[in-house]
Amino acid sequence: MASASEPVSPVERLMKDLYVVAAIGLAAPLDPSAFRAGLAAQTARHPHFCSIQVTGKDGAPRWVPTAVNVDDHIVVVPRLDGAEADPDRAVEDYLSSLSTLPMDPATRPPLEFHLIDVRTSEAAATVAMRVHHALADGMALITLLVSSSRSAADPAIPALPPPPPARRAGAIYAPAPPRSGGLITFLVVWVWSYLLLAWHTMVDVAAFVATIFFLTDPPTLFKRADHGGEPRRGMRFVHRTLSLDDVKFVKNAMNCTVNDVLVGVTSAALSRYFFRKTGDTKTRKVVLRSILPVNTRPATSLQMDVDMIESGKSNAVRWGNQLGYIILPFHLAMHDDPLEYVRKAKQIIDRKKSSLEVVIIHMAVEIIYKILGPKAGAYIFNNVLRNTTITFSSLIGPPERIELFGHPVAYVAPSVYGLQQALTVHYQSYSNTIKVILAVDEAQFPDYCQLLDYFAESLNLTKDAAAKTSTKSIKNE
Repeated sequence: MASASEPVSPVERLMKDLYVVAAIGLAAPLDPSAFRAGLAAQTARHPHFCSIQVTGKDGAPRWVPTAVNVDDHIVVVPRLDGAEADPDRAVEDYLSSLSTLPMDPATRPPLEFHLIDVRTSEAAATVAMRVHHALADGMALITLLVSSSRSAADPAIPALPPPPPARRAGAIYAPAPPRSGGLITFLVVWVWSYLLLAWHTMVDVAAFVATIFFLTDPPTLFKRADHGGEPRRGMRFVHRTLSLDDVKFVKNAMNCTVNDVLVGVTSAALSRYFFRKTGDTKTRKVVLRSILPVNTRPATSLQMDVDMIESGKSNAVRWGNQLGYIILPFHLAMHDDPLEYVRKAKQIIDRKKSSLEVVIIHMAVEIIYKILGPKAGAYIFNNVLRNTTITFSSLIGPPERIELFGHPVAYVAPSVYGLQQALTVHYQSYSNTIKVILAVDEAQFPDYCQLLDYFAESLNLTKDAAAKTSTKSIKNE
């Protein structure tokens, strides 16, 4: 961000009531003074995190640079009630309490760090970062984390940014060349792929528009039904560490992607919870839909942004929110073969890749917002969330262990609150682990620990099934 003010984008204005809460577990005792000094040095390098929202004469909010007192953004928590008996629960309670506390982006930059000096089963201390979602999306926060960190293996060098996703040879919807045949075969495949692209885009956009106005998910135990006049309740944030190597093992065995595996594991976990909770023995298929935020930055943008920050060009980094959205369905069913959830997930995601839904919807929302104003934009945003069931997201984190202001990081667990939905599912990779983080309405999911258990159980069953499949393939060879 430059020294002059810049307008708050339409996407950022839609996030008026949304906040990110990220728990960062530290593998060493907390040194508040060292953390404060590191944060003060980093804040000056990230201009967008030194801005507040100011409403101009035209009524439109703008990001305006402001002086920052770091002490206003740090809360030291030396002790917690109940920490002696159950420190994990005490930290969990504290994180959940943040979802009920106000934050005003018009008075100071909406960014807080809560330093919780309590040892838990996974960390010597915890840093809870709370930030207004309008200030940064998930990729911007990963950029902030990486640019503020050093390699744990060698603190003299910066942390490595996450690797970019595997790139295709052409556009994301470009067809693979046929393995055999001549020019005519190639042309037929090429034309057919673009016809499919146009058809899939039209169907997806039509479904998105229908969701805005009337198409809603069926009432299930996952869907929040109390949209009336009741204010949104606080959310509880819980997480579980999974093995990234196990996810990659399934990926390689199934010849799919990490996201295919994560979507499949999520479908399996939600299915187990649903059918065991309802006692439905007919194993009927139920479809619930999720909102999936999609980063619209180039695949290599994170590496470029970190490089620019290291070279003192933070103003050139695109902070804020660069997001588009798609509707991703989850099929709930009881399959005898755990790999069937991954196969179905791969089929759905491959189909979504052959669509320009995210591009069209992103452009349409911005145009509608500019022409019809914030009320129209809010109507679209709120109705889509109201008529779907969950929000789903996955982020690639640092591929190696890192240190944050001299503190080795044990885990990173981000989530979000302020949505109309009762359940949000996040995945965050870090080194050789991956966190599944749930934001749940505790009143609707009093047994949220059991729901979380099903994610770990589903991955283990999927990995075991993949191992048996691989063994059979080797024997057949």
